Amino acid sequence: MNIYMHEFKMNIKSVITWSLALALLIFVFMSMFSAIAQDAELLNEMMEKFPEELLMAFGMTNIDMSTVLGFYALIFIFCQICISIQAANYGFSLVSVEERELTADFLLAKPVRRTKILTSKLLSAITGLTITNLVIWISSFAFINMFRDGRPYETKSLLLLLSSIVIFQFVFLTVGMLISLLVKRVRNVTPYSMALAFGMYLLSAFGGMLGEEKLELITPFKHFEPNYIINNAAFDLPLVLISASFIIISVVGSYILYTRRNIPSPV
Repeated sequence: MNIYMHEFKMNIKSVITWSLALALLIFVFMSMFSAIAQDAELLNEMMEKFPEELLMAFGMTNIDMSTVLGFYALIFIFCQICISIQAANYGFSLVSVEERELTADFLLAKPVRRTKILTSKLLSAITGLTITNLVIWISSFAFINMFRDGRPYETKSLLLLLSSIVIFQFVFLTVGMLISLLVKRVRNVTPYSMALAFGMYLLSAFGGMLGEEKLELITPFKHFEPNYIINNAAFDLPLVLISASFIIISVVGSYILYTRRNIPSPV
């Protein structure tokens, strides 16, 4: 029994759906760039009149809508929300799907170590997320160049922004996996994944509004803020290391919990 392929086949429809939805989102928003950029000065002036706390909440401080990457940064925030929900979905369902359907004991009765089972499942989820990641990369470059209307942009900044997706995905995937192993049973992954994704986004928003820097230590939305990456052409390394530590702690914790977990039986 190839656990990796079985898990990948289970997720393939979801991967295709998320990938196409994100490609469509980038296409629709970038197709508006030419029209919006013409009146960008008026739009920038209007945004300057908004309360700074409100702009910080939505990651729109120091954003220039007349530039290609300034406009794309706004799109990327919506992409991050979608990416976080997808990754959290896979994380929460990684182990809970068998427990919910009471088929886990059948899987564990096979002559396969639990560590190998979890590794196969994790690699399958990573493969699905990587496919979505590649679609975002291809769509971003294709639609930016299609609709930039001759305006230049910094390729390095765009590459850094797109590169942030990998760690961003892994945070929500692994944290979701760890939480699913900490609770008794996940009956429905959607409420959990939505709560984790939007909860982290709201923490980022309220942290910006309240000027509470401690909240930045918790949420990946602040660790990989599009405007910061584009304006500085660099990552905020201390915050990125915090995200990396979340991944390491979640993976190690998940393996420990899974190897010791009591699996419910259908009998």
